[in-house]
Amino acid sequence: MRIREMFEKKIDRDIKGVIKIGQDDDTNVYQELEEYVVTRELNRHFSDVFAAYQTGIDGYTDKMGVWISGFFGSGKSHFLKILSYILENRVVNGKKAVDYFDEKIENSKILEDMKRAADVSADIILFNIDSKSDADSKANKDAIVKVFNRVFNDMQGFCGSIPWVADLERQMSMDGTYEDFKSEFERISGRKWTDAREDFYYEEDSIVEALAAATKMSEEAARNWYNGAEDNYTLTVEKFAKRVRKYIEDKGGNHHVVFCVDEIGQYIGDNSGLMLNLQTVVEDLGTECGGKAWVIVTSQQDIDSVTRVRGNDFSKIQGRFNTRISLSSANVDEVIMKRILSKTPVAMDTLKLLFDDKSSILKNLITFSADTPEKKFYADSTDFAEVYPFIPYQFNLMQQVLTSVRIHGSTGKHLSEGERSMISSFQESAVQFADCDLGILIPFSAFYDTIEAFLDSTIRTVIIRAQDNAKLNDFDVELLKVLFMIKYVDEIPKNIENIATLMVRNIDDDKIELKKKIDESLRCLVKETLVQKNGDEYIFLTHEEQDINREIQSIDVDMSDIMQTVFETIFEDIYTDKKFKYSSRYNFPFNQIVDDRLFRGNQGNDIGVKIITPYYDPGSELTQLVLKEMSHKENNLIVKLPA
Repeated sequence: MRIREMFEKKIDRDIKGVIKIGQDDDTNVYQELEEYVVTRELNRHFSDVFAAYQTGIDGYTDKMGVWISGFFGSGKSHFLKILSYILENRVVNGKKAVDYFDEKIENSKILEDMKRAADVSADIILFNIDSKSDADSKANKDAIVKVFNRVFNDMQGFCGSIPWVADLERQMSMDGTYEDFKSEFERISGRKWTDAREDFYYEEDSIVEALAAATKMSEEAARNWYNGAEDNYTLTVEKFAKRVRKYIEDKGGNHHVVFCVDEIGQYIGDNSGLMLNLQTVVEDLGTECGGKAWVIVTSQQDIDSVTRVRGNDFSKIQGRFNTRISLSSANVDEVIMKRILSKTPVAMDTLKLLFDDKSSILKNLITFSADTPEKKFYADSTDFAEVYPFIPYQFNLMQQVLTSVRIHGSTGKHLSEGERSMISSFQESAVQFADCDLGILIPFSAFYDTIEAFLDSTIRTVIIRAQDNAKLNDFDVELLKVLFMIKYVDEIPKNIENIATLMVRNIDDDKIELKKKIDESLRCLVKETLVQKNGDEYIFLTHEEQDINREIQSIDVDMSDIMQTVFETIFEDIYTDKKFKYSSRYNFPFNQIVDDRLFRGNQGNDIGVKIITPYYDPGSELTQLVLKEMSHKENNLIVKLPA
């Protein structure tokens, strides 16, 4: 049986592995709703969100914020979009969004809260705050309220990018003259108002004439408004909150407005001014609207981490964001197993039998060194069948890799913004091996290819040059990819045992032979200054680090300087005693020797400590017997350093 034949759904079907705010066509929305996996963790989160939302339906509350946090790739944006679809109760393929969850959620109370929330009329404003803000907006202390005002205007059909134009449109709408104005403008300029309003400064005469014709303004008053509109425009948080309240009141019938904001934590960063502006926006919306206006945000950090800015008290915003959702990596592997790796009944039975037959071999094959924190293994035959052809530890490790390379600046712009996700990485890796036969295990190096296009050029250059290096083979390059991915993952010691486990590709692999092959490959990579040996660990070298290492290797260091450093390190840093304390009465001074050199002048003591370095050449092999004879003859304690 081939790998591709095992899956319930086609492994190479088009899946939006990355959920992006703004992709809201019916095809995308249908797939997002239909394939959304409600895990045990997500059941709790849905319960918390919709229980909190009921308080705004039933009465007054100023705790109208939901803060969704989680590591890179944990599904924050997808969860936010799903909430937006349910609260809007959008109809997709003839079915209400909330009805897609009838079979996904078993708890009747949670489902009842969801349906009740969906039945309340609501305007959902879903947006990525960075994409909706002006390029230089972060320097402005009112940046948050400006973005909120912009998307609120957009939602009503007013001009979001030019707020004073939106204010005019709103006033004309209230006066009942807006439609007349649009008709007059199109008659005069030959363009639709909604197409031309972005060119506000190029349409002066048409705007002035249309205003005079459609409203109570005289042409002179209209021209005065046009000339002074930008200068006279002001926006405060209080004014914005009152505007939202009036809109809700005009709608009537317990209407709600929900701002769904993606990546608020990344946008704010460590800017306390932006944090203060967000606090004021949420506080005033809570006070003015009393639970009819909600703010749901996503962030890579929890709210306590984001608000921990020195010199400011953000307890008020913490009080407003009373509902806090933390998405964990446990959610990701469950989602991948159900969306990507779901097997046919025949495949499940076949894989269970395979595990029963090979479980002891697998346990010996997938082992990490003793100094490695515990890594997940297959719990039983069912777990094996569900996860295959992957290995359980890979889910958590891949998430750590994605996060660590982004933090250390090894990624290009796209990966840092979430263009790669765990789902797409696992799907693409499975597709690479789809035509392999039963027994294959996907090695960790396969994940490199799923993120390569989004890595910084300095990293890609190292791998590309290695591929072009005639002294290296394909296995050497695969090994180099693994070493890059785990470079910044501190909990994985980069020793041969762990590297071998990461590179296992088949249940029947001989791990002893694999380790020998890896050892030879590492020697080549070290020789080519692509990898550095540090004790028993092997570290991937970036382009800059390679240059530094080559410079270090090219420096000619005098042997006497090396011996002097060994002496100082051992006898001045590690072991600083100058006498051996035999008893309270007898303290014996001892000679301090490195190889055959005394570094403290004439040390004529009866005993000594002699350090033998790898540079020592006695003319014959230093066996244990030779060392014992040397110690007895010289009256020295011999310490032989390893190579």
